[in-house]
Amino acid sequence: MGYKTLKQCLDDLERHGQLRRINAEIDPCLELGEIQRRVYEAQGPALLFTNVKGTKFPVAGNIFGTMDRTKFIFRDTLKTIETMVKAKTDIPHLIKHPSEIFRLPKAALNIMPKTVHDAPVMRNRCTLADLPQIKGWPKDGGAFIYLPLVYTESPEKGGYKNSNLGMYRVQISGNEYADDECGLHYQIHRGIGIHHTQAVEKGEKLKVNIFIGGAPAMTIAAVMPLPEGMPEVSFAGALGGHRMPFFRRDDMSAIYAQADFVISGYIDGVKPEGPFGDHVGYYSLQHDFPVLKVTDVFHRDDAVYPFTMVGRPPQEDTSFGDFIHELTGELIPDVLKGVRAVHAVDAAGVHPLLFAIGSERYTPYSGHPEPKEILTQANAILGQGQLSLAKYLFIVNGSDDPDIDINNPEKFFKHVLERVDFRRDLHFQTSVTIDTLDYTGHGLNRGSKLVTAVCGEKKRELGGKLPENLSLPEGFSEPRVVMDGVLAVKSPKHTAKRGEYDEELLRFCLHYEIDNPINRFPLIVLVDDSEFTSANIANFLWVTFTRSNPASDVYGIDAHNHVKHFGCNGSLVIDARVKAYHPEAMEMDDAVVKKVESMAAKGGSLEGLF
Repeated sequence: MGYKTLKQCLDDLERHGQLRRINAEIDPCLELGEIQRRVYEAQGPALLFTNVKGTKFPVAGNIFGTMDRTKFIFRDTLKTIETMVKAKTDIPHLIKHPSEIFRLPKAALNIMPKTVHDAPVMRNRCTLADLPQIKGWPKDGGAFIYLPLVYTESPEKGGYKNSNLGMYRVQISGNEYADDECGLHYQIHRGIGIHHTQAVEKGEKLKVNIFIGGAPAMTIAAVMPLPEGMPEVSFAGALGGHRMPFFRRDDMSAIYAQADFVISGYIDGVKPEGPFGDHVGYYSLQHDFPVLKVTDVFHRDDAVYPFTMVGRPPQEDTSFGDFIHELTGELIPDVLKGVRAVHAVDAAGVHPLLFAIGSERYTPYSGHPEPKEILTQANAILGQGQLSLAKYLFIVNGSDDPDIDINNPEKFFKHVLERVDFRRDLHFQTSVTIDTLDYTGHGLNRGSKLVTAVCGEKKRELGGKLPENLSLPEGFSEPRVVMDGVLAVKSPKHTAKRGEYDEELLRFCLHYEIDNPINRFPLIVLVDDSEFTSANIANFLWVTFTRSNPASDVYGIDAHNHVKHFGCNGSLVIDARVKAYHPEAMEMDDAVVKKVESMAAKGGSLEGLF
C-alpha cells in the first residue's frame, strides 16, 4: 500500500500477522539490538517494542527484515517502478503491453514533492534525551539513531530538485556532545558533502533536518544509489505511491510533514564521533566529524521510533540491498555500457568486494582472447557512486560462460580461478580514496584498489585436496582447503607497520618454486585462524576482503614487476591477518546474550521469535 505514515505500515503488518508486539520492558542499551539481530537471523516478524526503558516512545524494528515483507510493504507500487525501468531499458516490452504505459503519468506526478501548510510532525516538542537511547554494541561511544533520514538542500540553488536525503550515522549522546548537539558522520563521497562545501564557501552554516520514521518509501529512498542530480525524495514519491509532503519553515528549511520525529539544526564545527560497531563487522574508531547544533526536536502525536541494527553481514541492511538490486538491476546495462551485472558481495561487508560480468567485444579476430573491453568497463564501474568504494573488483567476460552465477561466490570464484592469468590480469590503483569505514588502507579514507579482469577459456584444474607432504615455512601451519582452488594457511602474527611489506609474507612466497604443488591453489590466504576461515565461504569472504589492503597485502609466488605492472607466475597470496592498526571485531556482552536467550525460552516474552 501507499503508506503515508509509519503507523499505517505497522498496523497493516500487524493485521496480516507480520508484526509481533513485545510488552516486556527492554533496555535500549544492547538488549534491543541483540533481539533485533536474532529475530532477523531467524527471518522473523517485524517487532514493536511498547515498553522501552527510559523513553515514552514505542520502538519498531526488523520492518524490512525479509524480502517477502519488504515486497509486501510496497506491493501496490512495485509494478509502477518496474514499468519506469522498462521505459528506460525495454521500449519493445511496453509496445507489446501498452496498458502498462498508463501507470507512468501518475508516477510522474508522484515524483514531485508538494508543499503543505500543516506538519503533524511539528505538533509536539521534546529533547534528544527523550528519544530512545539505543546502543548497539558494548564499545559504542554512545547512543545512535539507526535509521536517520538526513535532509539538506543546496545552499546555492535550494529547493527539492537540489536536495539530498541520505542515511548518515547520527550520535545523540556520549563523547563531548552537549545536550543540544549530535554527531553527524557522513562519508566524503556523499551528497551532503557537496552541500556542506557550498555552505562553507558562502560563509554559511549548513541547515540540516533529520527525519525519523514516516512513509517506508522515504527509508528506502535514503539508501538508494541514485545518480547525482536525481533527488531521493522524488524516488520516494514514486515508490510510496504519493507525493511526499513538506512544510517550509520561516527560514525556508524543509520539514517532511509525515515524519514521526524531526531534529532540526545546523552544522557547527567538528567533534570526536564514535566508536561505532559498524556493518562490516568491526568498530569504526573515534574521529572528528561534523557536529549538528540542534535548535528543535519535534514529534507527531502517535510517534513510533524505527530502528535497525548493524553488525557482520547479513543484517537487515542486506534486505535493503537485495530489494534495491531487484528494483534497479535491469538499469545496469543502460548505465554501464557492456556491463551485464554487478554484485556487491554482502558477506564481504558489501563495499570491499564487487563481482561483475562484462562483455569482451574488441577485435574478435585477434586469436588470443585477453581482457581489453572489460578493463574499460571495470573503470566505469569504479566511477559509479557507492560502487566506487570497492577495494576488490573481479570482472569476467560473460560469453565465456553464459550460465555464470554472479550471486554465487563459490561458483564465481571457481570461474575466475580456472581462467585467471596472474601475470597479466591484476590491475592496481595504489593511492586512492576508500570507504571511511575501512581501516585496512594507508590511513583514514586512503587506500588502494585491485581489479582482476578475466577473459578466455579454462586454463587449469583447481586443487581440491591438500598435496601430500606439503611443506610450509617455519611458523606457518594448519593449511585448510576453503574451496577448490583456495587455501587458507595459519600464519605468524602480523608485526609490520602500516603500509610496509611484511618479511614473513615474503618468506612464505620465496619458500616455493613454480613447480611446487601448492600452486594448484591459485589463491592462498594467510590468516590468523585457518579453521575459522575455511569453515564456510562467508567466513572466507569476510576475513579475506575486510582485513586486506591490495597495495600492501597482495603478494605472489614467483612474483615480478614489469613496467610497473605486478604479476606472479604462481599462486596469488593475500595477507588477511588482523593488523595492529585494525579496529576490533564486534562481540556482544555475554550477560546480555544470556538474558535475551532466557527471554526467548518457553514462557518468556520473546518465546518463539528465534
